[in-house]
Amino acid sequence: MSDKPRIFLTRELPPQTMDMLRERAVLTMNHEDRYLSKQEIIQGVQGVDGLLCLLTDSIDDDILAANPGLKVVANFAVGFNNIDVAAATARKIPVTNTPGVLTETTADMAFALLLDIARRVAEGDRFVRTRAWQGWGPLQFLGADVSHSTLGLIGLGRIGKAMIPRAHGFSMRVLYWNRTRLTPEEENELQVTYCELDELLQQSDFVSLHVAQNDETRHLLGAREFTLMKPQALLVNTARGPIVDEKALVVALQNGEIAGAGLDVYEQEPALEPELYEMDNVVVAPHLGSGTIGTRTKMGNMAAENCLAACLGQRPPNLVNPQIYD
Repeated sequence: MSDKPRIFLTRELPPQTMDMLRERAVLTMNHEDRYLSKQEIIQGVQGVDGLLCLLTDSIDDDILAANPGLKVVANFAVGFNNIDVAAATARKIPVTNTPGVLTETTADMAFALLLDIARRVAEGDRFVRTRAWQGWGPLQFLGADVSHSTLGLIGLGRIGKAMIPRAHGFSMRVLYWNRTRLTPEEENELQVTYCELDELLQQSDFVSLHVAQNDETRHLLGAREFTLMKPQALLVNTARGPIVDEKALVVALQNGEIAGAGLDVYEQEPALEPELYEMDNVVVAPHLGSGTIGTRTKMGNMAAENCLAACLGQRPPNLVNPQIYD
């Protein structure tokens, strides 16, 4: 019988990570490119040491209870709102994540969406592909200036801070709102200005979301907040879908309360509010925030190392619930 740890993987990861897992563990996995049902995950965790799951997998106490011998839930994501961490902690099961590796890549994506929706790139691309374009015209697809505009950052964690040099590269004025305000020295060093949330919404030409998803941030932007924004303002969300009240966003776009949005995440992902599919002033990406070969490989390797360490009785390096070792 192999002395390698037994790991269940809910979906295939990048090749380098798969090679690591196959070499160092007895691996069972979902070989199909689809989400697993709760029952399939319950079946998959039977008799294994570790569960390596994705943000799209909802790991609740029923799944944890299905295998009393489970030694770890390793999430292939920075966020972990898909896991019942309290239930795992009560069962003394370590939960791990993959922090730090996707900061720059996700900031790139947020700024790509900002530029795309500002300059109507995706909209213009669709128009050209219809063969309807008859040549340049002075009023065609007029967009918004990015340079020398005002960017409002909601949340100033790793990714929010990574947006600052990108914005300064376009000579943007940067406002921020964060639960914890920086010191005056930090604000001066980063060249950012603190605003209360309402004031930020009123002043910003672009609003980019970079807060974690929790009870306090659910529907942080809703109908009231959209009425505060400039009619020419553009919203970017690469954080989590439920931070925005998607129904209220549709109404705000329909009523001209804001001019457009660039979205990479959705409230009922992978479903969108139906109207969003048809809106030309909305760019909708399929959750590409960390989607580069390099970043996804780093995430996979980190998740695998977390999982392997816990399976072998070691303290994993990226613990979400360190109190289980107290």
